[in-house]
Amino acid sequence: MLRKLLLGCVLAAMPHVCAAQTITPIIHSSVQIEHAGKVIQVDPWSLGDLTRAKPADLILVTDDPAHHLDPKAIAHVRKPGAPVLVPAASHAKFPEGVAIANGESKTIAGITVEAIPAYDIKLGEPSHPKGKANGYLMTVGGKRIYIAGVTECVPEIRALRNIDVAFMPMNLPLDRMTPAAAAECANAITPKAVYVYHYDQSYASSGGKNPAPNLAASVQAFRSALAPAIEFRDGDWYPAR
Repeated sequence: MLRKLLLGCVLAAMPHVCAAQTITPIIHSSVQIEHAGKVIQVDPWSLGDLTRAKPADLILVTDDPAHHLDPKAIAHVRKPGAPVLVPAASHAKFPEGVAIANGESKTIAGITVEAIPAYDIKLGEPSHPKGKANGYLMTVGGKRIYIAGVTECVPEIRALRNIDVAFMPMNLPLDRMTPAAAAECANAITPKAVYVYHYDQSYASSGGKNPAPNLAASVQAFRSALAPAIEFRDGDWYPAR
């Protein structure tokens, strides 16, 4: 079941004059963000319940595996002519998209998007070298929303500040961005709220046929290591096992 949560105003603000964002976790690294009638889809994937996904004014793709770059899912959720931002290294796999390289910024339909480098520090397969994938920092209705993508806690992430909501990956069971490492990364950038996502690689690599067991303990370990000032938000990222 999709779970919707509102990113609203600080307590001092008047709710009736505050533009809120609606955030809907869909599956694995796929998330829907709504604001003022605009819809942003990140990494739409056909394995998710796209019948409840809204037509997108903007689509962001973080990497090129099928659970990030899924042309069928993009076609399903895309409004006619809506821009699809893809990492520059993935442009050949989706030529109708708009390439955006690490460090570039674009403003589309009043939404500013900056491509934040997403890459591995630890060596090994599958490899996520620097320059291949993007995280995205979006300014939506005055709120700064950071989608990390597939990454470790690289210097470009540690330099981020004033984040309202962050999506932080755990890359399990690959021993990159373990619960402790992911929480330490969130603590380093101190967002007001954080989702942990992208944490069942067995599910993703098998197309949903081989979910990993005992992931609740990993999510709880992340939550326990999170700084008390950061709001933890859970999401229904995977179908009930």
